[in-house]
Amino acid sequence: MEIRIYYEDTDSGGVVYHSNYLKFCERARSELFFKKDIDIFNEKTGHFLVTKANCRFLKSAKLGDILRVKTKLLEIKNVSALIRQEIFKDNEKIFDADFTLAFLKDSKISRIDEKLKEIFEELM
Repeated sequence: MEIRIYYEDTDSGGVVYHSNYLKFCERARSELFFKKDIDIFNEKTGHFLVTKANCRFLKSAKLGDILRVKTKLLEIKNVSALIRQEIFKDNEKIFDADFTLAFLKDSKISRIDEKLKEIFEELM
């Protein structure tokens, strides 16, 4: 997924504010489901919740840059998934993070549906 950096993404020096890298990763994760026309954002079908994030900020992005977010599955279990997301600028990695995602349905940790597991497995 490509993201252009706008003024609203930056601090007063024109550098991307650190928390926005997490937003960019969230957008890329959401796109996985939007592209498959799956409503994953309600209590009836369930949703994923980040339970752990391990981030590395390697280099800065600036106003006007085009970034590319890559997502891959590291491990999937019955109720959680471990994914790695990397952000690149001009083919150079500037950020990466490992996220543990728990699946919730009716506000309780639940087994990940097979259809959703398949979407993650496509990332391997």
